[in-house]
Amino acid sequence: MNRLLGLKVSLGYDSHRIAKDRRLILGGVEIPGEAGLAGHSDADVLCHAVTDALAASSGLGDIGRMFPEDDPEYEGADSLKLLERTCRVAKDMGYRVINCDCTLIAEKPRIAGFADIMARNIASALGLEEGSVSVKGKTNEGMDSVGRGEGMAAYAVMLVIKD
Repeated sequence: MNRLLGLKVSLGYDSHRIAKDRRLILGGVEIPGEAGLAGHSDADVLCHAVTDALAASSGLGDIGRMFPEDDPEYEGADSLKLLERTCRVAKDMGYRVINCDCTLIAEKPRIAGFADIMARNIASALGLEEGSVSVKGKTNEGMDSVGRGEGMAAYAVMLVIKD
């Protein structure tokens, strides 16, 4: 069988509103001095986009089907742990992540000083070597609700192979 037939590319997306009474967790890193995000779990929008991409590429649907927000088990859950759990299920189904490229869209905070550790955290959760995950930040230049600072969004593109 042609090995390329086992390759799958998927796009994950997530967004959350700002919640001033919560800690901000992005890529498993707590960002000091910033308002957090609203959500049932820790609302780590970056990890949620990655989990969504992995779930899609391995036939598991999406993050909402895997970890429903009306399930009390996931209230306040660590999103890196949810990503690790999704990765274990995908591996058990014969899927292996090759790489992941992540983009956080937010007016603030600037994540350049945190991006490398976020990438390492996500790589570790996916069982990947450093350098197999990239994390970058972009702004929306003041356009739309994200640009006005009302929330954050994230995209993740992932390549997996069915072994």
